[in-house]
Amino acid sequence: EVQLQASGGGTVQAGGSLRLSCELGEFTFAEYGAGWFRQAPGKQREGIACFSPGPNETYYQSGMKGRFTIDPDNAKNTLYLHMSSLEPEDTAVYSCALGACGSVMFKELYHYWGQGTQVTVSS
Repeated sequence: EVQLQASGGGTVQAGGSLRLSCELGEFTFAEYGAGWFRQAPGKQREGIACFSPGPNETYYQSGMKGRFTIDPDNAKNTLYLHMSSLEPEDTAVYSCALGACGSVMFKELYHYWGQGTQVTVSS
């Protein structure tokens, strides 16, 4: 059984929109916070945003709020990532993970990771 499954990636033209899905599987929002990360070739993994179910707070990393929106769906046990006005610089592998969500997303605090899905934005 796949614990974390990211899907929805693909190739889009600049200016387009895309929605990614992260199915939590056997895990629940009651147990863990959940967040989205991305990593471009030759670059470090960076956090996008995360949701903390305890205080029911959403944290966006610098420069991410606006074009990126996360939407936790408790009924479907899924964390969505809505992306719009995509640019070639957004090309990366996008992954979801479970761990401690806060104003700063440290990858060391996330101990369950999905496989990741490729997003390619062409100009």
